[in-house]
Amino acid sequence: MANTPSSSKLLVVGNGMAGARTVEEILNRGGGERFEITMIGDEPYGNYNRIMLSHVLSGEAAVDDEDLILNPMGWYTANGVKLHAGDRAVALDRFAKTVTCESGRVVDYDVLIIATGSNTFFPNMDGLREHDGRLARGVFGFRNIADTNGMLQMAQARDDVSAVVIGGGLLGLEAAYGLRTQGLTVNVVHSPGHLMNQQLDERGGSVLRGEIEKLGVGVHTSMRTTAVLRDDAGLVTGVSFVDGSTLDADMVVVTAGIRPNTELARAAGLVVERGVVVDDQMRCEDEGSVYAVGECAQHRGETYGLVAPVWEQSVILAEVLTGSNPEAAYIGSRTTTKLKVAGVDVAAMGVKGPETADDEFVQYYEPRSGTYKSIVVRDGKLIGATLMGDISKAGFLTQAFDGKVPLPEERISMLFDVGAPNAATSVADLPDELQVCNCNGVSKGDLVACVHSGAKTLTDVCAQTRAGKGCGSCKGLVADIVACAAGGELEADPSADWYVPCIPMTKPELIATIRERDLRAVSQVFAELATDAKEDASAKMPLASLLRTIWGPDWVDERGALFINDRVHANIQRDGTFSVVPQMKGGVTTPEQLRKIADVADKYGVPLVKVTGGQRIDLLGIKKEDLPKVWGDLDMPSGFAYGKSMRTVKTCVGTDFCRYGLGDSTSLGIALEERFQGLETPAKLKLAVAGCPRNCSEALCKDFGVVAVGDGRWEIYVGGAAGAHIRKGDLLATVESPDAVVELGGRFIQYYRENAKWLERTYDFVPRVGLEHLQALLVRDEEHIVTGLDERIQTAVDGYRDPWKERSAPKSPAQFAPSLPLLPLPQVPVR
Repeated sequence: MANTPSSSKLLVVGNGMAGARTVEEILNRGGGERFEITMIGDEPYGNYNRIMLSHVLSGEAAVDDEDLILNPMGWYTANGVKLHAGDRAVALDRFAKTVTCESGRVVDYDVLIIATGSNTFFPNMDGLREHDGRLARGVFGFRNIADTNGMLQMAQARDDVSAVVIGGGLLGLEAAYGLRTQGLTVNVVHSPGHLMNQQLDERGGSVLRGEIEKLGVGVHTSMRTTAVLRDDAGLVTGVSFVDGSTLDADMVVVTAGIRPNTELARAAGLVVERGVVVDDQMRCEDEGSVYAVGECAQHRGETYGLVAPVWEQSVILAEVLTGSNPEAAYIGSRTTTKLKVAGVDVAAMGVKGPETADDEFVQYYEPRSGTYKSIVVRDGKLIGATLMGDISKAGFLTQAFDGKVPLPEERISMLFDVGAPNAATSVADLPDELQVCNCNGVSKGDLVACVHSGAKTLTDVCAQTRAGKGCGSCKGLVADIVACAAGGELEADPSADWYVPCIPMTKPELIATIRERDLRAVSQVFAELATDAKEDASAKMPLASLLRTIWGPDWVDERGALFINDRVHANIQRDGTFSVVPQMKGGVTTPEQLRKIADVADKYGVPLVKVTGGQRIDLLGIKKEDLPKVWGDLDMPSGFAYGKSMRTVKTCVGTDFCRYGLGDSTSLGIALEERFQGLETPAKLKLAVAGCPRNCSEALCKDFGVVAVGDGRWEIYVGGAAGAHIRKGDLLATVESPDAVVELGGRFIQYYRENAKWLERTYDFVPRVGLEHLQALLVRDEEHIVTGLDERIQTAVDGYRDPWKERSAPKSPAQFAPSLPLLPLPQVPVR
């Protein structure tokens, strides 16, 4: 875009989300003709979405993904913006109107925008830094691409890295989730008494803690860190606390908050308090040509660390500078937060709890399902709301918080779809100005306009508007709005059916191609089939599972493609130890097996021996280096309690002893377990056999359940669930013999293996495919596929190998190398 000779020189210091968004808004208002725009950025990249860094850390995105890079280098050239990337601004001369960079470059300006953002706050701790002020090796913030790359390099250097994350707010939990996904042992340490204390009250924090611990992340609250511990070589070995206790770790990630980056402004003599003080036009105090925007700015005493206020500030500043609305004024933001933290949806606005005796407070919490909801009403107005787990009412509550809809008399209907209809706002009723995607400032009106301008698929809409490209918590609402705007005319998105995003194939197509090309390693699949042959970290585990499904023991094992559980054949616990569950076929054991288990528990000081819901015995608290010895002493096969595989077959006593038994459930359960033991599946698979309709083994709520109904007949149920989701299985068929149960079971399992999405449990798979379709394929064989299914399941069964045999021949030198000890497990009292 050409600048006119009379163009003013606009300099933006800061190429982050605030600075780049402000320039976008200026360009949208014709500012390219008015200004000669220059930008200075610390990092050697175009503007990127910092919210997506957690996705990079978890392996769900890569540094060069288009979802991460908001403004690639070509964007600046195309829009006539001169960018000095990787050259930090170090001095501002307000009187000469120049900014000096670290390289010595001097840039002059007529109008200056300071958009320097914020820095990680590092509390005073011994051992945090080297003598020259640099962070110690193994210590990281979590603020930029360099931080993220450093953590990833260390995480992937070996199998047994452990990390402590200091700070249990949003950023800390995202860091912990990402590192845990990479297979690290992770502990979060938080000074306040509960997690995310800025957004959640104590009860909400407790529910969130349960969800975080389910991920295998240790949580330590009310703990103040005083020092980073290092060895003689300067490497991190752990942290110590104010009470004198310690926690071992190889890596320390500090996410104890952020502070506005005011260094440049303060040195130049601008008015700085917590942030750079600005007026309602975002103009710095006592300055006619210097403005500040984003996290570095302080407006009416407030600083903001969320993106939504930054977008609002950017619009106001662009209106003022371009003259499109010289009277535009920023009056502050009523902040609402809607995000996904460590996989958990959270929405929060206003106060967390009642502040006066007259405040109405409605609260619902269900720790088992990870759900927490609360509202605070004062004088008939919503002044606060918190949702976690189920945030389906976030749209209505946001409108109510902004005073745009009346509150129902039945306050409970503000949290659930019950009672008064005016509490249930349909997508069509939502106002166009409602901000749907907080991460990228996308409103409902933006989405509707995109559809009306010709976007044909949901993917097109998201690509054009950036909606859903941040934390992802808005994707469901985005899809609903787009579908409503399209009036049923939205085209199906083929990519929705791809097995992994980087390979444009459905699962059956991908299986056929892998077989045809004889691809046996994840790296081969990327090289030959991925778009631009690029590796996608988020696709490694699903592809590894698929290759193991196709080739069994003949796949090429690349350890970097496997989660820690699959690498060591045990389930990692929150303290970094592992659980060991030996196989007990059909829940049947022997005195000899029990004596072995008792001896192992004594020999290795196992802190907890527990009977599981799957009728087995779990030994918890086993050190990684002890796993091979424990397996050897047990001399029992693996129970596969750690992987995406066939887990166990639960049985009742059946006809052997029970006076109600109609069928030999125990023998059939053992036969099923011997047949399908260790089979790789898209998600865990649980089976059960009941000897009569009294269903003592809970067969109706298993992935594959069998119930004896008399006269030698057995009913087969599929798609049941009894965990966070409750679902009675669907009756697939009634068969005449145990052999027929095993045969139909093999067909169902193999069809599920070949057609289910990665991590899709049968309780989602069966309704998606449809019971009638499954009956047509597997029972009536209308498409003549059962012969092939029978052959392929037989091949898989023949390829069974007990993974605990690796104790004598580890697949890598570090497979069972010692992990650093963390907190000692409490001794379980004898009862």
